[in-house]
Amino acid sequence: MTTTRSIHTARSFRLACRYFLCLIALLAGVVNAQEAPPLLETAQGKLLGTFSERAPAVRVFKGIPYAAPPVGQRRWQPPQAAAGWAGERMADSFGPDCMQQPYPEGSFFYRPARQTSEDCLYLNVWTKAEPNAARPVMVWLHGGALTRGSGAIDTYDGTGLAQKDVVLVTVNYRLGVFGYFAHPELVAESPDFSAGNYGILDQVQALRWVQENITAFGGDPDNVTVFGESAGAWSVHFLTASPLAAGLFHKAIAQSGARLDNRVELDRQSSAGASATASGVQLAERLGAGSLDELRAMPARELLDDAASLGFRTDGIVDGWVIPEQPYQIFSQGRQNKVPVLVGFNSDEGTTLGAGSTLPDSAQAYEAQMRSVYGDLAEMMLEVYPADDIRKSTLDNFRDGSFGWNMVTWANLTRNVDEPAFLYFFTHRPPGPMSQQLGAYHAAEIAYVFDNVHTLRDQASAMDFRLADIMSDYWVNFAHHGVPSAPGQPQWLPYSNAERNYLLLGTQVSAEQNLLPDNWAVYDRVMDRRR
Repeated sequence: MTTTRSIHTARSFRLACRYFLCLIALLAGVVNAQEAPPLLETAQGKLLGTFSERAPAVRVFKGIPYAAPPVGQRRWQPPQAAAGWAGERMADSFGPDCMQQPYPEGSFFYRPARQTSEDCLYLNVWTKAEPNAARPVMVWLHGGALTRGSGAIDTYDGTGLAQKDVVLVTVNYRLGVFGYFAHPELVAESPDFSAGNYGILDQVQALRWVQENITAFGGDPDNVTVFGESAGAWSVHFLTASPLAAGLFHKAIAQSGARLDNRVELDRQSSAGASATASGVQLAERLGAGSLDELRAMPARELLDDAASLGFRTDGIVDGWVIPEQPYQIFSQGRQNKVPVLVGFNSDEGTTLGAGSTLPDSAQAYEAQMRSVYGDLAEMMLEVYPADDIRKSTLDNFRDGSFGWNMVTWANLTRNVDEPAFLYFFTHRPPGPMSQQLGAYHAAEIAYVFDNVHTLRDQASAMDFRLADIMSDYWVNFAHHGVPSAPGQPQWLPYSNAERNYLLLGTQVSAEQNLLPDNWAVYDRVMDRRR
């Protein structure tokens, strides 16, 4: 009893301290103004970083090149290692974001645009560890549909996690047409007869950089966790499927994203659509480019805008090298990289992704739509997603088809490599005037995972700070030990098809079983039909 009380007292003290962040930041500013910037010697050269404003014990090194700039002839080439430097390199500001179009003003995910460039392969490190301290490393891959985002977003600030004794790394990687374009001429010049997947290759290169350099930051290259959300989680999934990433990471966390439905293939049409090379040829023709040299000579902004206006499709490609086969086949046959996983999704993924923006105007119209989409499986679907609440059923169906089925199936297929999988379901509604309508929306959990709820759109409550403390503990302890845990909280048991354990992350945290079993049973049938 005394131990439990002590745990809760300690947690309460930690939470109370959060309310003095502004005072701490001011004091830290005074200290840091009088203190020389942290200097670190790495295999590349010396880096001059900064101290975190929130926690002066955490040192921050920004804008570190992990690959050579992918410009000129290196456009649409696998990344090459970054060159070293003489003297001291300033690492006090983020590198530019990779080429992208910003979210439109007024959209839910809009944020002010940062500088963009093709020269964008930089990463950032937060650490309080001394060199060679062998602390666990967490490498974050941002979301954004593989078309937007960067490692510089304030929600991804690594101070909170670094305070919990991990070394935190955020990474930029090539996006859109720069990261996922394939063309027969690219295949012909590749020694691996591949094209596309340059964004994934960037992530592999970043993980190689971690192996070669992270000990200088106090990290353990033999204990690396790769984690991401949405397209970052897709990337984690692709890395888990890719033999090129074998041995570069040891645990994986995927938040709301996997790719177990069929993916586009490099040089043949599949159920996912035209081949990637056929789409590339079509894009080149519509751009008026007669050769690969002409495509490489196009100004980056012109190429970006024109490809986007022409509807260029961005996704990982089954190319026989980076992604050797359809991911579902790799995972169902136990040929993925052998790592424990922590995966999950949010209860209201579709509210900010447009899933409820256009709804049928009657139960009859909704049922007709379901029959048109699902054919002879429609009656089964209507039992799970009935017409009596069209908005809820539409949002639940979107959530399960786009996110839930992928995450639960990934957890289940991890048994094929004899590793544990831990499943979560996030239901907490962040604060704000739209809280009831938006619910636990897509990406809502990120601020809690990073212990950064002060970055939420609206003022965080004591409950938000408490949940962030708990969730970040679970994530960090998974990185430490391969088993997620948090002091004074429920034991998180592994998921299997026999014992369908999961952790409910809401106003209260609880260990549960059998999350939406009817939904996965019907989606197994739907996905089988689509393969």
